[in-house]
Amino acid sequence: MREYELIVIGGGPAGLAAALSAWEGGLRDILILERDSALGGILNQCVHNGFGLHRFKEELTGPEYAGRFIDMLSGTGVEVKTDSMVLSISPEKQVEYVNPTDGCQVACAKAVVLAMGCRERTRGAISVPGARCSGIFTAGAAQRFINIEGQMVGRRVVILGSGDIGLIMARRMTLEGAEVLACVELMPYSSGLNRNIVQCLEDFGIPLYLSHTVTNIIGKNRLEKVVVSAVDERRQPIPGTERTFLCDTLLLSVGLLPENELTRAMGAEIDPRTNGAVVWENMETSVPGVFACGNVLQVHDLVDFVSGESGRAGVAAADYVRRGPAPAGRTLKLENGSAVTYAVPQRIRMEMVGDGVQVFFRVNRVFGKSAVTVKSGEKQIARFQRDHMAPGEMERILLPGKLLALAERDTLTVSAEEVEA
Repeated sequence: MREYELIVIGGGPAGLAAALSAWEGGLRDILILERDSALGGILNQCVHNGFGLHRFKEELTGPEYAGRFIDMLSGTGVEVKTDSMVLSISPEKQVEYVNPTDGCQVACAKAVVLAMGCRERTRGAISVPGARCSGIFTAGAAQRFINIEGQMVGRRVVILGSGDIGLIMARRMTLEGAEVLACVELMPYSSGLNRNIVQCLEDFGIPLYLSHTVTNIIGKNRLEKVVVSAVDERRQPIPGTERTFLCDTLLLSVGLLPENELTRAMGAEIDPRTNGAVVWENMETSVPGVFACGNVLQVHDLVDFVSGESGRAGVAAADYVRRGPAPAGRTLKLENGSAVTYAVPQRIRMEMVGDGVQVFFRVNRVFGKSAVTVKSGEKQIARFQRDHMAPGEMERILLPGKLLALAERDTLTVSAEEVEA
C-alpha cells in the first residue's frame, strides 16, 4: 500500500490550490487524484472571461485560470493521477481508487483534502412535468457540448433557472447564433451574480421572468414548446397566466449540489443547509485529518473564493501532518439567524483562531442598505455594514479573535437586517 503525506481528491481549482498550499507548507509527498483526463475541473469548459480579478488582479478565462495553477504546480513534486475514480475513503484515510493504468489501488495518507466539486440538479430533481423528449439539457452539459465537444445543442432556447451557468449560457448560445427566448426564474429574485444578469441577459435583450416556472413540456421525439406560468408566494402556478414558447431546447440552471457521496460514506457530519461537510475554522471535517474545500463544501459564486478557501485547507492539512491534531479547548458553534441561509465554518476552536476566522454566508432575500450582526445570546459582539446583499452573491466577514473571546455562550448567531438609508 503506497503511503502519502497528503492525498487530494479532485484536480479542479480547489484541489490545485490545496495541493499547492500544502507543498508550500512543507509537505513533499502529495498525490492528486482526478477523475477527468486533465486537471482543471469545470474551468476547462468555461471559456468566458471574468476569472481571477481578486487573486491575479486581471481578467482570465476559465482555462487560463486553471493553467496558472497547473503551471505553478508543475514546478513542484506533487504527483498527479488523472482518469482516476475514487471509490471510497475510510476514516483511517485509506483511499481506494481505480484507473486504466494501475487498476484498482489502495493508498493511505496522513491527511486527506476533499475537493470533488459539485454537480447540477437535473430535471428529475425538480420534477418538471410533461413529455420525455430530447432537447432538454442541464446548462453545464450544454456548455461542455459547445465549448469542448464543438456541438451546438439547439437553435430556439428557453432557460429555466437563473443560476450563473444558465445566465452565461444565455449569452454563449446567442453568440453562437441561437435565439434565447427567455430566462425563467421560480424565485422573485435571480440566483446569479448581478454582473451576469447585466452582461448576459440585459446586454442581449433577453427577458428574465421572475416568479415564473415551466409547467409543461411538449414534444414527440424533440422538444417543440414549453409552457411557462407565473407562481404565487407559495411558488404554486397561477391558473390563467400560461405563456407558450415555441422552442427546440430547454436548458436547466436550477442549482448545484456538492458531490459528497464519498464524504457521507466515510462518516463525516453533513450540514443539511449546505449539503457539504460540517467543518472547523481550518476546513477540517468531523473526521480528524480530513479537510473539505471549494464547491464540495459550499457552492461558491467566484472561483477566487474557491482557491482562497482551498489554500487555507492545504495549509491546515500540512499543519496537521507536521503537528498532529488540534489542541482541545473551548469551541464555539456558528448558526444562521434571521435572513441568513447558512454560515461556514460551523465550528470554531478558540485555540486555533489566531488573528481571526473568515466566515462565509448567504442571505435568503435581496437587501439594500443593511447590517450583518453576530451575537452570543442577546449580546452583539460584531456588526458589519452592507450597501447591498443578494442570495446569488456569497458574503464574507472576518471575526477577529479578540471579538470571539467576548462570546458569553458557546453558540454564535449570524443574522442580517435592513437599516435606514
